Amino acid sequence: MTSETDKRALLGQLRIDRTESPGGGPPGRRTWIIGGALLLAALLAVGAWRALSGRTAIPVHTAIAQSMGGGANASVLDATGYVTARRQATVSAQITGTVAAVMIEEGDHVKEGQVIGRLDDTAQRASLAQAQAQLHSAQALLVQAQAQLAQSQRDVKRDEDLVKRQLVSEQAVEQARTQVDTQSAQLQSQRKLVDLAEANVRSAQVQLDYCTVRAPFTGVVIAKAAQVGEIISPLSAGGGFTRTGIGTLVDMDSLEVEVDVNEAYINRVQPGQPVKSVLNAYPEWEIPSHVIAIIPTADRSKATVKVRIGLDVKDPRIVPDMGVRVSFLEENKPAAAESQPPPRGALVPAAALRKDGDQDVVFVVKDGRAQRRAVSLGVTRGDARQVLSGVSPGDVVIVDAPAGLKDDVAVTEVKQQ
Repeated sequence: MTSETDKRALLGQLRIDRTESPGGGPPGRRTWIIGGALLLAALLAVGAWRALSGRTAIPVHTAIAQSMGGGANASVLDATGYVTARRQATVSAQITGTVAAVMIEEGDHVKEGQVIGRLDDTAQRASLAQAQAQLHSAQALLVQAQAQLAQSQRDVKRDEDLVKRQLVSEQAVEQARTQVDTQSAQLQSQRKLVDLAEANVRSAQVQLDYCTVRAPFTGVVIAKAAQVGEIISPLSAGGGFTRTGIGTLVDMDSLEVEVDVNEAYINRVQPGQPVKSVLNAYPEWEIPSHVIAIIPTADRSKATVKVRIGLDVKDPRIVPDMGVRVSFLEENKPAAAESQPPPRGALVPAAALRKDGDQDVVFVVKDGRAQRRAVSLGVTRGDARQVLSGVSPGDVVIVDAPAGLKDDVAVTEVKQQ
C-alpha cells in the first residue's frame, strides 16, 4: 500500500503552477487578450447593426392631408375611374389590300381628311384605265350615231320634196322616216351606254380612292397598327396575318371620366353636380369637372352604376386610360350658409387612422421619419375623416401603415395611387 508521503508527492506533481503563463508572459495576460477581442467584435457588430438599421427605410404609402374647405364645396362621395374618349376610331381602308405607305407615328396630331396611309393601287388604276377607255369608245359611238341620224333626217326632207314633184314614191319617203326613227332609238341607247361607262369610271375611281386612307376626324394617333407590306382588311379576312387598320385616333376634345359608383351611394350623385377630379399621375392638380349623366343601368356582378363626368379643362397632360380619383361635391348653398366660417381641421384618408388602445393615432412623415400623433376625429366625408387636432392641412400622412411601424423610424414615401 502506498504511504501517505507518496500520495502527497503525487498530488504535488499534479498541481498547476500559476506563477508563469505558458507563453512566458505575466499571469492572466492571455485571458485579457481573448476577452478584449470578443468585446471588440461584439461592439463592432452592434455598431454595424445600428448603422444598417439607420440606413434602411421602410417604404410606406402616403397622402396629403387636405383642408376641410367651405361647406359649399364639401365632398359627399369619392370614387375612382379612368379617362375615356367618346370619339375614338381604328382607321382602316374600306377594301382589302397591301399597305404601301404609313404616314403616321404614335403621338402625331392629324387633321380631318389628312392622308395617313396608302394601299397598293396597281389593280385599281388598271380598272380605272379600262373604264375610261370604255367610256371613250361609247362616246365615239354616240357621235357616230348622231351623225347617222342627222344624215337620215336630211334624206327624209329631200324625199318629201321629191314626192311633191312626184319624182319618188311614197314608199321611199316612209322608208326614210323609218330609218330616222330607228337611228333615233339607237342614239338614245348609245347615250345610255355612255352613262353606264361614266358610272363605271366613277366606280373605278372610288375603288382607287379607297386605297388612300384618311383621318376621319381631327385627333391624336395613339397606336400605329400596320407596317408597309402587311395586308389590311376591314373584315380581318386573313386571321392573324391580316391587320384591321392603319392606326387608332383619339379626339382629345372628347375626353371624359367614367367611374363606377357603388349603388348604395348613387343617390348622392346628380346630373350637373360639380366634381373635383385628380389624376393619379398629377396628384396636386385638381381639375374642375361636372357630372354629365348617370348611365341608367347597374352592373349586377359589381353592384355599381356607371357615371360619366365631363372635364371642364382641356390639357395635353390628360390622356386616355389614366387613373382618376373624383370627389362629388355638394351643390352650392344659400349665401347665409356660405357666410359661415369653414370647419376646422384637416381631411385625411380613413386608411391613415389606426387604433392604439383607446386612442386614435396617425403617423406623419417629417424629415424622412415617421412621427406618431394622437388625433381627435370629426365627421366622415366619403372615404376621408375629419381630424380636429394633431394633423394640419398639407401634412404628409402614412396610409395603411405597417403593423410594426414605430415612432421615429426611417421611412420612404410611396405616393398613394
